[in-house]
Amino acid sequence: MVLWIVLIAVMLLLVAFPLGKLLLVSLHTRSGAFTFANYLAAYGRARYVESLVNSLLLASETAAVSVVFAVPMAWALSRTNMPGKGLIWALVLGSFILPPYLGAIGWILLAGPNAGFVNLAWRWATGLPGPLVNVYTFHGLAFVMAFQSFPLVFIFVKSALDLVSSEMEDAANILGAGTWTAMRKVTLPLVWPSILGGAIIVFLETVALFGTPAIIGIPARINTATTQLWQFFEAPVRVEVASAYAMPLLLITLVLIGAQRLMLRRKGFIAQTGKGGERRPIELGFARYGLLAWCLSVGLVSVVMPVLVLAEASFARAWGRGASVANLTLENYRFLIFEHESAMSSVWNTLWFSAASATLAALLALLAAYIVSRKLVKFGGALAFLAMAPFVIPGIVMAIGFYASFAAPPFALYGTATIIILAFTARFLPIAYANASSAMGTLHPEMEEAARILGCGRLGTIVRITVPLLRKSLLGGWLIVFIVATRELSAAIFLVGPKTRTMAVLLYDLSEAGNFEVLAALGGILLVITATLVGVGMKLLGRDFMLRRA
Repeated sequence: MVLWIVLIAVMLLLVAFPLGKLLLVSLHTRSGAFTFANYLAAYGRARYVESLVNSLLLASETAAVSVVFAVPMAWALSRTNMPGKGLIWALVLGSFILPPYLGAIGWILLAGPNAGFVNLAWRWATGLPGPLVNVYTFHGLAFVMAFQSFPLVFIFVKSALDLVSSEMEDAANILGAGTWTAMRKVTLPLVWPSILGGAIIVFLETVALFGTPAIIGIPARINTATTQLWQFFEAPVRVEVASAYAMPLLLITLVLIGAQRLMLRRKGFIAQTGKGGERRPIELGFARYGLLAWCLSVGLVSVVMPVLVLAEASFARAWGRGASVANLTLENYRFLIFEHESAMSSVWNTLWFSAASATLAALLALLAAYIVSRKLVKFGGALAFLAMAPFVIPGIVMAIGFYASFAAPPFALYGTATIIILAFTARFLPIAYANASSAMGTLHPEMEEAARILGCGRLGTIVRITVPLLRKSLLGGWLIVFIVATRELSAAIFLVGPKTRTMAVLLYDLSEAGNFEVLAALGGILLVITATLVGVGMKLLGRDFMLRRA
């Protein structure tokens, strides 16, 4: 029982305490007096309000474009005889694991109005002076973010489409509907909750994203809520104003989640019955190649082009000179490995912060899932709520809550490894808990009961019986938390100190300095680490282990 009390205390410390502290700080002066002045300061200037409005508009456009990209791809892979499904699946996975800020840098190199490769090629081919595309615009920023976000919609929609029986489409065909009509009027309406859910997740992720809006938006003079929050942390730090400014982001999240439930409450979307309906691929004829071309195009612009241009820049003496033998060099990698003052320490920090947070999140998630699934306490539902609550809390809000809670005495953890690990643990606890809870649901308690009868204690039973039986699922959850933690920027940027910079923060610092060659090389190192981890996961757990658990 003591263990369960300790677990609940830790969960409250990681989730409830930062949010409560954030609210209290937003309503008090530094001397402790109650006030609404922080909210007046946060929203008393037109520029601050405009930043929030920009974030909402940007998130709306990004979510809409992501749906346009993802839904045809999900339908093609799930329901049709389109060729090349393995390649498309790999491209979606590649887009999913490419850190957003690296993708943003790639698109600066590709679509910068003056020196972007696409625009240089356009001028060379046509002789026209203006750029073909310009990433430093509102719509350019929205499309770059959509390239990074569409896999979230894809995962939601494909998972739902995989459950829709072909009998539904057969009935529509018998009544005279063609393939495309049946898809538009029968299949997609059945998975509308998944489309809506994916769009809302993209919207919320976009509102809370820091890296891409900072890297592209700040030079383009497009201020967003997250970049405005970052400005509140410039000297002198105004954490109370930042806390007040962050609260509406949390409210927007809660309102959208509630609105989604309200919209779907009165409608039925049952797509699978107990009859086990057959699911057959739809024969598209020659049209399947047009669908393949669409999927390849989305994959090309979302992952292949940015990765290729980043690779070229990482081996270039000067990326603007183009790809040539004379411009190739290993100097950027040599400089990072042997001379840069913090590059290798940032690699080490990233690896051990991510490993520690993944381990702590997996441990907390396993214990919480065990308590909830085995109904060991009456308040198991509250424990599950605490474990999943960070899912609806924007990462940047969580980071500011941790700053407000633990940066000052008596904790005084600002800039330490401890605060970063705890923030990462809280940020990604829902991933670990969802994975552990699902795994616990597949394990019958009779083996644990047998161990208890033979004299093994509750904790010993978990260590000797539960963990070995669920090791693959737990490893999958651990790997996903590790991978997403290695690329986390929104939380880290507010909490790191001079000696605890992660690769994500160092990449952002290099982008501000305009050192794209060294930045691309460091990004290459991060991608190699990520690809290695994904390869290990595929080997042990299957090629789609990340997308199945996302």
